[in-house]
Amino acid sequence: MISKIYFRTFYAYVIPYLVLLMVIHLMLNAHHTSFQDTFFKYYSVLAEWPLYVLALLPLLWKKTKMTIFFAICEMTGGAILQILKHTISHDRPVSVFEQYQDLTLPLVEGVTMYHSNSFPSGHASTFFMFSTCLVIFLAYRYHQTDKPNGLRTQILLNVSMLLLLVLAVLGAYSRVYLSQHFLSDVCVGSIIGFTTPFLMFYLCRNKILKLQTPADSRIR
Repeated sequence: MISKIYFRTFYAYVIPYLVLLMVIHLMLNAHHTSFQDTFFKYYSVLAEWPLYVLALLPLLWKKTKMTIFFAICEMTGGAILQILKHTISHDRPVSVFEQYQDLTLPLVEGVTMYHSNSFPSGHASTFFMFSTCLVIFLAYRYHQTDKPNGLRTQILLNVSMLLLLVLAVLGAYSRVYLSQHFLSDVCVGSIIGFTTPFLMFYLCRNKILKLQTPADSRIR
């Protein structure tokens, strides 16, 4: 009852915002091509299990800490996501748009559409979680090496980080393109996936990664 009263009070603000989300979603989905349909259909699936398999690969080289770090980040971010999803319980774009017969939502054939728990996007979070963890390990390895790092190495590091960012953005956008999420869902999901690894790195760097620079080791 209280929530309904508040909604009626702020309807002049809330309703235009919800309409804006729908308009933005339609703008982002205005142009579909067969290539993009196929690409985003399969690229989006990477966040469902392939990225988790890739996170296990360091175990082959006895780099257990890398996999453990990713697991801690994913479990922490996943807990935050599930709390938000079930607390807010926002409808997915398909459920929202089906209430308006005049609006046609472009869908991709063969994609199973979901109807509830839209906010925030778990796929977007996983894409950014995986990319950010890799960025942290690249920077960690760069600063841990005993060899001098030249300009070429620095440029390669920066290019690699930008490429990982692009891959994460593509994964997040795929959820909007497939109409599985609104832009707001994807943005918040990406923020969770982006910030969680940095927070976990700050809290666990000494226990899991045993961060120690060459200069520190020589001093000791």
